[in-house]
Amino acid sequence: MSDQKSKILIFGSSGYLGKYLIKASISMGNPTYAYLRPRTDPSKLQLLKHFQSMGVTIYQGELDEHEKLVSAVKEVDIVVSALAVPQHLDQIKIIHAMKEAGNIKRFIPSEFGNEVDREKGAALPPFQMIIENKKRIRRATEEAGIPFTYVCANSLAAYFVNYLLYPHHHNSHQLTVYGTGEPKAVFNYEEDVAMYTLKAAVDPRAANQVIICRPPKNIISQLELISSWEEKTGRNIQTNHFPDHQLITLSQSLPFPDNVPMAILHNIFVMGSQMSYELTNDDLEASNLYPDYNYTSIHDFLNRCLVDPPNSKFAAFA
Repeated sequence: MSDQKSKILIFGSSGYLGKYLIKASISMGNPTYAYLRPRTDPSKLQLLKHFQSMGVTIYQGELDEHEKLVSAVKEVDIVVSALAVPQHLDQIKIIHAMKEAGNIKRFIPSEFGNEVDREKGAALPPFQMIIENKKRIRRATEEAGIPFTYVCANSLAAYFVNYLLYPHHHNSHQLTVYGTGEPKAVFNYEEDVAMYTLKAAVDPRAANQVIICRPPKNIISQLELISSWEEKTGRNIQTNHFPDHQLITLSQSLPFPDNVPMAILHNIFVMGSQMSYELTNDDLEASNLYPDYNYTSIHDFLNRCLVDPPNSKFAAFA
């Protein structure tokens, strides 16, 4: 893998995963840039100042400002997008800017979830729409001739552990199990996902490839996750099973976007989509590709939650 430090531009850097990507890029010594919408919100201004104190170069503009996009893209080598679900199709504007600039060595679009081209079975419509949008961005990238890497992070551990186990509620003795709780999922710590992403961004082996984050120590069912949490906390936890047909009903009856989480829960924990296909020797699995990187296992992450429970926002779900 090349040791050359690439200039990396991150979109969505003020979002849930974006902040991890900024930190990872800086830690690897890459000249790091962020394209941010002009903000007056005090918390966002504080974050902007924090980025600048870390040495991040800030570009401020809207995604509709084509010339600004092209100008920013021309200054860098690699573009990483962490735009949230409502903005996924806005990445078409970034693709147009990269194509005009003509200098981008790698583009990593905002995915960081399931492998949308390989998972078996259609998701419920609210989530399938998101999957189709991700596929549209993949095809648009390929049609534009821009070198790419697609990063399939599966489930972000801090977010989903917070959602499933409520680790900050020390008196909680009852948890919800979606479906039977038996299908396996993959829980990867956000910090590791960001590091794998930035490593892949400058790795020639990952050019025009899919990186699948499926470390063996992070494959676990919801029932196993709860059992491990019981063991670590010394508590007996009662479980309330949320049947799959109820998830389906809510995905149909709730308004958008409230129906999206129901469809995602069904996809991951009822359909077991993240483990619905086998990896082959031709697949690039992150922990195999970077064996020297010491990733956080789900059990180590749960140990961390005992002293510092995660607290993430629902907006990061999708």
